[in-house]
Amino acid sequence: MVVVSFVNMKGGVGKTTLAVNIADFLTKRNSKRVLLIDVDPQFNATQCLLKGKEYVTYLENSGTTIVDIFNYTKAASVSVVEGTSEKESKAYNNIIPYNTGRGFDLIPSQLDLFRFEMAPGQGTENRLKNYLNHIKEQDEYDICIIDCPPTPSVWMTSALIASDYYLIPSKPDPISMTGLDLLEGIIKERKENYGCGCKCAGLVLTVVEKNTNVYKEAVSYFSESPKWKSFLYEPAVLKRTNIAKGQLNGTFIIDIEDSDLRRQFSLITQEFLKRVEG
Repeated sequence: MVVVSFVNMKGGVGKTTLAVNIADFLTKRNSKRVLLIDVDPQFNATQCLLKGKEYVTYLENSGTTIVDIFNYTKAASVSVVEGTSEKESKAYNNIIPYNTGRGFDLIPSQLDLFRFEMAPGQGTENRLKNYLNHIKEQDEYDICIIDCPPTPSVWMTSALIASDYYLIPSKPDPISMTGLDLLEGIIKERKENYGCGCKCAGLVLTVVEKNTNVYKEAVSYFSESPKWKSFLYEPAVLKRTNIAKGQLNGTFIIDIEDSDLRRQFSLITQEFLKRVEG
């Protein structure tokens, strides 16, 4: 199983859209067995796949979330469903992913994930890697995608430690592009401090309008940059209002009647596979 983190220091760059829809394309177009893990306390990927009432019911029925992976002791838990309670830690073989109905599985996030933020350096950051090592032994998945938060947190650190690769989504605008050097610096620091060996699986431009000067200038910049030119994907995620609307009602890019959009995303998925599977 190959593990890939989707990371960016800036929000609103289409990271979750890319993660969820690549998982969907890999499943439906490439017959891959995919696990998606949401480690973002804002749980955007989870909301794409579990609607409000479904999510509440899932928690009420003791469904597995990312909190179960990081919780290794009995601790107080504050939940919108249960209030304040003690939550027992679960053995890895009892942490069961949620079947999304799209053909791939999900470890949902949870709002009270933030409470573990206070305990870095106590082995918490290795819990995700340990869980995925357990999953690898079961040989149930080909690819695991981790949707990371847009902050240099213990969650991003744990995802990078657990990953073989990381993928960077970025808007083709000066502000988003400027943040990439900061992101690379943070990843380099995490590699040095924690000994993780994850490699860059590329840079995907998102929310793209191909006929604009902003897009053309971005492509020119990355194509001429010694640092980035080998990582830039030629296909890009096109700007479409239907994508954002679809995420609210369970519609994915593969379901949208837009041949250019689907074609570009299919090419992105193929490029992704080449880079992480060889």
